[in-house]
Amino acid sequence: MLWLCLQFPFLPLDVFPHEEGAAVAVERQQVVSANAAAMRAGVRQGLGLSGVLGLVPGIRVHERQSEREAELLRTLACWAEGFTPTVCIASADELLLEIGGCLRLFGGLEALRGMVRAGLEAQGFEALQGIAPTPLAAQWLARAGDEEACEDSALLRQRLGHLPVEVMGFMNAKDMKTLAALGAQVLGDLLALPATGLRRRFGAELPLRLAQALGEVPDLREAFVFPERFAQSLELPAKVEHAGMLLFAARRLLAALCGWLGARAAGVVECNLLLEHEDGMPPSVMTLALAEASADLQRLERVLRERLEHFRLEAPVWRIQLRVESPQTLSGRSLGLFGQEAALALAPVIERLRARLGKDAVQALSLVEDHRPECASAYVSRDQAAGRQAGKNAGKKVVAGRKSRPLWLLPKPKLLPECNGVPQRGGDLLRLAGPERIESGWWGQDEDATGDVRRDYYVACTARHEWLWIFRDADGWWLHGFFA
Repeated sequence: MLWLCLQFPFLPLDVFPHEEGAAVAVERQQVVSANAAAMRAGVRQGLGLSGVLGLVPGIRVHERQSEREAELLRTLACWAEGFTPTVCIASADELLLEIGGCLRLFGGLEALRGMVRAGLEAQGFEALQGIAPTPLAAQWLARAGDEEACEDSALLRQRLGHLPVEVMGFMNAKDMKTLAALGAQVLGDLLALPATGLRRRFGAELPLRLAQALGEVPDLREAFVFPERFAQSLELPAKVEHAGMLLFAARRLLAALCGWLGARAAGVVECNLLLEHEDGMPPSVMTLALAEASADLQRLERVLRERLEHFRLEAPVWRIQLRVESPQTLSGRSLGLFGQEAALALAPVIERLRARLGKDAVQALSLVEDHRPECASAYVSRDQAAGRQAGKNAGKKVVAGRKSRPLWLLPKPKLLPECNGVPQRGGDLLRLAGPERIESGWWGQDEDATGDVRRDYYVACTARHEWLWIFRDADGWWLHGFFA
């Protein structure tokens, strides 16, 4: 097994708006997290608030929001599911991912680490990565900032031996003073001591943790239970009055959604972003619609951006929630040797048009089970067209005889002149195929203008080599369509 620990040193600040200046998160008047600008000014974790204000008088101070941190960490756990099905919430600011079984899928360890890092940066997060054969060793490496991967269990003792004892994180202040008095500054000092002596002086937990870190004792972790239905929410750090300002926060929820979908080999055609207002006002609903089921984060972000540009908020928003009602299983498919790029590029264009113009503005042409050419197709929404096509693939009856029908039909058949019974269009028409008898529609005489028809269709050619679709009925010869 191989474990990746993601340690988020700035998680207490990540729940607040990003600030260019110095900022800290405090709990009980002590610093729990400081951004880069604050640390350059000398602010460190554990420093009292009065000392912080003395170093940086104009620093932005945030009271720690533990509940929001926990909610954000659960959202990140859903995102991490896109890399591995085994994710654990190890502490208040750490995630553990078992990646040993998925390295080949992502092209190796370095490729996977790069994808994880890029995904976090896109969401505005920074994380330290620790990699080791045991989960506890991965945590300790991440806490120490040692991001060099340790893949060999035989090297664990050597790698852990250089880490400071503070990375263990479970010992109280009294025991830490005792360790300092004994001269134990790094884990190697503890690993050199007999377990019985450590147990007698510090209790059973210390030798147990050391043995777990080395892989000598099993370290069972409780896996994060992913929700069966995706409904993640995110409280905004401040009220938002313009829809465009929701993009960054909503992107975090979309990233979590894509991880959740990836673990299920599923996609979405439609998801709803609920924008919650204050004063008991019902939430506004923004629907993100795709042209086909997908779990691609870039496509979802593109649709989100288009929708936000044209969405007008009725009132300030303080909380957003992303919901998916019916994910669809993505079936594997083989792409053709030629032309697949054009087919794959069409869906994003349709999604952008629907986001800008509305869901019903983009329609598809769908076949209808009717022999009459005027009634054999209909404009429907793209979702309806996909459903009809799936129904046909499942075994529905398809109307026969359409192989010789043209794609271009006239809105209404055009009467053709004739000479000695031969239809004319710039001269005599040469009939190449036919007749195809169509006699149908008697049941719809009073329902539509087409009604009952009795026609004999032919494929004909003009003197200029135009291919036409013509028919003859009781009233004469008619032109009904053109072949390409």
